[in-house]
This record gives sequence, structure tokens and C-alpha cells, in this order.
Amino acid sequence: MTILYGHRGARGEAPENTLPSFRQALDAGVTRMELDLHLSSDRKLMIIHDPTLKRTTGLRGKIAQHTAEELMQIDARFALPGWSSTCAIPSLEQLFRELSEIEHYQLEVKSGSINQSHIVLDALARLVEQFGLENKVVITSGSRTLLKVAKTSGFSLPTGLVEEYGLLDPIRSALRYGCQFLVLNWKLCNLQRVRRAHRHGLHVSVWTVNDPALMHRLVGMGVDSIITDVPHLAVETIGLHT
Repeated sequence: MTILYGHRGARGEAPENTLPSFRQALDAGVTRMELDLHLSSDRKLMIIHDPTLKRTTGLRGKIAQHTAEELMQIDARFALPGWSSTCAIPSLEQLFRELSEIEHYQLEVKSGSINQSHIVLDALARLVEQFGLENKVVITSGSRTLLKVAKTSGFSLPTGLVEEYGLLDPIRSALRYGCQFLVLNWKLCNLQRVRRAHRHGLHVSVWTVNDPALMHRLVGMGVDSIITDVPHLAVETIGLHT
């Protein structure tokens, strides 16, 4: 069965990684979300893809230079011209609190250093415990450093390797770090790789899939989940549970 995740909510339909974007995905019937996390200067988990403000807000500066309170006052609809209402940068806590109908999260962590990884993972563990979401999250990352810290520190939440380029064997890497998810760029996805991943017990999630023909092809390969910018189109194309 192939399930759908909204990519940064509904990135192709609303300003990415904002509450309206997640609501847009929910409106399509997609109740699983992929999103990106960076730490604010006061070590709060903020939902934004880039380490800087420029692309989504039009402002200069780094996420890490601002407090959570400051970031939550910034309008993040700059990358999607024409959206009529203000869309603030949300915190992960805010999303957990306001959209409890979300059934599962892929929380992609962008940080890389050992120290930063410890801080982010500790913050995630506390917040997930606070909201009782232990069975509703997987912590994903392309950072081998973060995944190694998660494995060696006894981190209790499931993890996933995000693989974009495939320079190293992604299945071997995911298993090395004790991951449960393998999150592949769709260009790296083929039937042989999916079957091999499944033999090792990995959930195969594929991004970013916006073309109907590609959706059907991936469903045919048996991928476990598809991450899409266009939840309404994806639901029309393959349904909610294929």
C-alpha cells in the first residue's frame, strides 16, 4: 500500500512549511506531512527549509540569528507570489498544538555538527514526549553525523536516511545507522532497490513526486510512501491508499 505525505505541507499549493500549507494538505485528505527543521537562537525547533530567510521571506539573515518569537512574526509567503494572507514561520510546537489531526510526520533535520545534532535531538525528544507523538514521527536527515549521533546516543525515536545523490549505497548506509526509513530522491528509485530495501525491513519513501505518470510508476514499484508538493493532484491520481 502506497501512502501520501505532503511535502512541506502542500508546497505547490500554498506557502511551504507554513500552517496554511499543512491545512491545504489536510484539505486534500493527506494526513501525513514532511517538513524541515532548524534551530532558532533560543534553541526552539522552527519549520523552515533553508538556513537563511531570503528565499521564503525576502529578508536577509540566518534562522539561527533570531529567536523563535522573532521568527514567528516573519511572513514566509515570499516564494509563492499571489498568496493573499500572511503566513508566519511556525514552530514545531505550534504545529503539534494547532493541527492535531496530522497522523504522522517526517521531520527532516538539516543540522550537521555533532554538538548541533545533540541539541536538536534532545529538543525533538522532549517535544514529542510532551505531545505524546512517539508513534507518529520519524526523524529524517541527510546528515550522517546526525544519524550517527542518534544511534550512538540511544535516541529512542525512529530515524530515516534522506538520500539525494546515491554516491554511497543508500540501503547499506540506512542500515548502518539503524534507520527504519529510506527517503529517496525519485531519480534513485528503481524496482530492484525498493525490493532490496524491503528485504531489510526499510520503509521506502520517495520525493518529490508531482507528475501523475511518475506517481503510477512508483506505486507499481511498491514504494511505501510518496512525498508530493501537490496533495490534491496526488489524491486525484492515485487515491489516499493505493
